[in-house]
Amino acid sequence: MVATGMRRVDEPAPLRLTRRGRVVVLTFFVLLASLASAVLWTTASRAGNPPAGPAPTVVVQSDDTLWGIAARTDPGRSPHAVVAEIRRLNGLSSDDIAIHVGDTLVVPRVG
Repeated sequence: MVATGMRRVDEPAPLRLTRRGRVVVLTFFVLLASLASAVLWTTASRAGNPPAGPAPTVVVQSDDTLWGIAARTDPGRSPHAVVAEIRRLNGLSSDDIAIHVGDTLVVPRVG
């Protein structure tokens, strides 16, 4: 005979979540949904932008300057802005003013 309110030893206890437990579970699922949304968003945005191919380059000729290369590369933009982008793309600091004949410089894409 089993007394009322007693459980058998091989019977698992029912799972009961406390309020804190429910908050933790809810937070977990909200974070999981946010992560899934972020992954889907970045994947979808990359699908719309196919790889652009190799970066355009220019080989420095005699009498070339960064300013002249910038003006030829993107005549619709300010040469100052294009020079700054050429410096960034090639890892040149503002102190690096010398370019040499035969140097290959990565230039910004136009358009």
